[in-house]
Amino acid sequence: MARGAGALIPLAVAAVVGLVILASLAAVLGHGGAASVSAADWAAVRFTVGQAAVSAALSCVLAIPVARALTRRRFAGRQAIIALLGAPFLLPVITAVFGVVAIYGRSGVLNRAFEAVGLPAFSLYGPQGVVLAQVFLNMPLAVRMMLNGWAAIPAERLRLAGALGFGPGAVWRHLEKPMLATVLPGAALAIFVICLTSFAVALTLGGGPDATTVELSIYQAIRYEFDLPKAALLAAVQFGLCAAALALTWAATGAPGFGAGLDRAALPPAPRGWRRPGDALAVGLALVFVASPLVAVLGRGLWHLTDLPPQIWQAAGRSILIALPSGVLATAGALALALAPNRWAEGVAMLPLAASSLVIGTGLFLLLVPPFRPGALALPVTLAVNAALTLPFAYRALRPEALALRADYGRLTEALGIAGWARLRRIILPRLRRPLGFAMGVTVALSMGDLGVIALFADERSATLPLMVQRLMGAYRMDQAAAAALVLAGLGFSAFLAFDLWGRRNADA
Repeated sequence: MARGAGALIPLAVAAVVGLVILASLAAVLGHGGAASVSAADWAAVRFTVGQAAVSAALSCVLAIPVARALTRRRFAGRQAIIALLGAPFLLPVITAVFGVVAIYGRSGVLNRAFEAVGLPAFSLYGPQGVVLAQVFLNMPLAVRMMLNGWAAIPAERLRLAGALGFGPGAVWRHLEKPMLATVLPGAALAIFVICLTSFAVALTLGGGPDATTVELSIYQAIRYEFDLPKAALLAAVQFGLCAAALALTWAATGAPGFGAGLDRAALPPAPRGWRRPGDALAVGLALVFVASPLVAVLGRGLWHLTDLPPQIWQAAGRSILIALPSGVLATAGALALALAPNRWAEGVAMLPLAASSLVIGTGLFLLLVPPFRPGALALPVTLAVNAALTLPFAYRALRPEALALRADYGRLTEALGIAGWARLRRIILPRLRRPLGFAMGVTVALSMGDLGVIALFADERSATLPLMVQRLMGAYRMDQAAAAALVLAGLGFSAFLAFDLWGRRNADA
């Protein structure tokens, strides 16, 4: 019976995920027939695809010299820089946007420097600002992906290249270029999907006829026009764009084809001459680009923490109340799917990547608002949507370790008759404690900083901290916005570090 119950749990998780995603999509499709796509809507589609393509291309192109330099150079602080490159992924998007505004906005550091030397001001708001913020958020992610690609080149190939006297050009042609040919398409398409669904960036830095995304159009159709058929049609278009991009991402994923190695560490050659200062320049510019907005948030917000109104702390409490259960649900669901032996489990776990918070939120709005007041739905709907949308990240963190666990201990536990709760408590949780802590930290941090579905449902009594930061920025109360953004970033990073530390401490005990 325990074994049967264990087999039913992944099915139950799959049913819940499918219900949230597919029921929302069905509601969207069912309400979209009465609307038609206008010229402005087509302009939003073109801008959405265009800014995502340009942002993904720039993120990947700029990441190549940085990843290459970090791979072939060893210096003090290298690991700290690599760790810093992971910060934008966990940083709440609205906090990152505030940091970008603090550096590149009208009264930012860059424009003050331009003014001092008599140069014209840089306008952040519009297409250029959306792309700049997207590159800030995603270029570090591309660097991390490419670092993994360089690390996957077998040490034997590097030693053979050294024995044959390969110079930097030959190493590039025969090793690095083939590796990038397999890594770059997947990285670019993954970032393209992220940029398609980046609502907070468009809401804060976009707008206007030349910088409106599909998600921003959905938000405007519901919040300002209450045109539900139009919102449904646009949500269907957004889902189609994400699904197509996700399908291309899977198709573009491949292996470099270098063959197996002996897993021995080796460094690629570190050329001398002009390439040494070139590598230093690439790493230095990337460090300044990534660190300066973070330092701006810290420097401006730290002095105004005592000026925050009580509503900010109440919103922070609501964010915590959403993020913690959302992380628990996402991690538990991902664990059930990661342990499932069926191949369909991966498809279920990846299904939320084809949607976005605005698409799911629109569907739930259409399903639930007639009998319920939107403000009453804000927190539970946001919790459910965040759990669904962060489940793929938890699944990716848990799946490799779960496969290894089944290969190492599956037959033994079956032979000993260990199943059900005993198997979970004695085998699964101790062996998967490290990835479970990481998955929980990531999902809680991402949920803490989400500004998506809450923007559709929230009223003054149900606003979360990301929404309050956005409202403060919109009201040009930048000092308080900086302090609130700092609180939000602190909560997200603290949650990630706490759960990750829990997972790494006595992980195999």
